[in-house]
Amino acid sequence: MTEKNGKNDGTERYEVVVVGGGAAGLSAALVLGRARRRTLVVDAGEPRNAPAAHMHGFLSRDGMPPADFLAVGREEIARYGVTLVRDRAVDAVRDADGEFEVTLAEGRAVHARRLVVATGLRDELPALPGVAERFGRDVLHCPYCHGWEVRDRAFGVLASTPMSVHQALMVSQWSKDVTLFLHTVAEEELTDEDLRRLAAAGVAVVPGEVAGLVVDDDRLTGVRLADGTVHDRSVLFVAPRAVPNVGLFERLGATLHETPFGTYPEIDERGLTSVPGLWAAGNASGFAEQVVNAASRGYRAGAAINGELLMTDLDAALGM
Repeated sequence: MTEKNGKNDGTERYEVVVVGGGAAGLSAALVLGRARRRTLVVDAGEPRNAPAAHMHGFLSRDGMPPADFLAVGREEIARYGVTLVRDRAVDAVRDADGEFEVTLAEGRAVHARRLVVATGLRDELPALPGVAERFGRDVLHCPYCHGWEVRDRAFGVLASTPMSVHQALMVSQWSKDVTLFLHTVAEEELTDEDLRRLAAAGVAVVPGEVAGLVVDDDRLTGVRLADGTVHDRSVLFVAPRAVPNVGLFERLGATLHETPFGTYPEIDERGLTSVPGLWAAGNASGFAEQVVNAASRGYRAGAAINGELLMTDLDAALGM
């Protein structure tokens, strides 16, 4: 508890509250802790990459289990006095002073001079039997994350939008045996350019709706069409629908913009939203923020916030 305007109101007060304990949130908290800022991380414990056994593409951490990565991050921020609580931020308001009151699910209220929202997104998977159970194993969505591990196997790509053509072309970099299952995409939706590129990449195109997966001995062995036809495949790439967790941005009145991959807050190059003092980092700010990019976004936001607070306090001391 601290005082504000000479009154002790029982609210826990921090210079910065970070909502979200993934790569972006922990990275921001690490920078702020090292800058001697009183910082709280509110972590609901629901990382986007939880289904994956390992993460890849993060220099010096390639192949590390995501849970281990987060555990190390929590240990690191604790060294610098950052507090982490297992809870969920359910509401936030901006007060007359331009600061924030954040309400947690367990009933606590915390005050922050600056607020970082790094709540990520959730992947809404195609409603196909077996997909959710095997997601992160042999049902995948990102070739940069897992392509090397499944290289040269028989790939399938489940088309759910015309953009699935792009996914099929991309994964052909990791295997020369790729089949695009049109599923909910009609053949006439493919352009001549699409067909030429697919042919050049050696991607087979199979029309018809997919009914389910064939699994044998806990591994994917095929894709079954609605007509009963089975195509032998050992890996299936899908395109989840991104559902960003933007509830706090909406409550605080941040400007949002629509993208083909969901609705996100408008931010500047540092992560500042249209609401002064409110910052976004990681997958809360964009779809393609893999772990290494999310950590970078968090670092950038943390450094910018520290500089902003420093100048604010110096100007206040000088009466400016």
